[in-house]
Amino acid sequence: MAGDQHGTPELRTERLLLRGWRDADLEPFAALNADPEVMEHFPGLLPRDESDALVGRFRARWHEGGPAPWAIERLEDGAFIGFVGLVAPRFDAHFTPAVEVGWRLARWAWGEGYATEAARAALAFGFERLGLDEIVSFTVPANTRSRAVMERLGMVRDIGGDFDHPRVPEGSPLRRHVLYRLRRGEASGRR
Repeated sequence: MAGDQHGTPELRTERLLLRGWRDADLEPFAALNADPEVMEHFPGLLPRDESDALVGRFRARWHEGGPAPWAIERLEDGAFIGFVGLVAPRFDAHFTPAVEVGWRLARWAWGEGYATEAARAALAFGFERLGLDEIVSFTVPANTRSRAVMERLGMVRDIGGDFDHPRVPEGSPLRRHVLYRLRRGEASGRR
């Protein structure tokens, strides 16, 4: 398994390369984070400086031993399409400490199965290389696209686990979150 100068291991799927972040990723990542459709289920758009700082935190996490989100590159043409990764939520909830799988892709890359393909590789890394027993994912109830990815991955909704995200202000329609879980050895989901 190859890696980069920040200690980020590279993972390859049929169509994608999950790799460390490059300076050339900053501009397309900032565009993705400034897209109202991509950020519909988040509290707000990210200005360029915050987007760049987020990449800096991802790099630092890998440098410190990870895991963190990988940049996703399409093998066919080298295009940056977004991120997928494993992170430990930095808030207290009934299911933490935990490791979450998450993704964010450019709008033009939706509907191609890239999120599911990349997330499968991230899950395999978490279970096989990191030895995790469980990986979670969560989003707002209205985020049907991400929920569909979770279900394709074989994740199961923990209905009793739904929660109010402590980092989202009270009264916000984005505060309530649904929780999905996947344990090591469970089905890898549908295609």
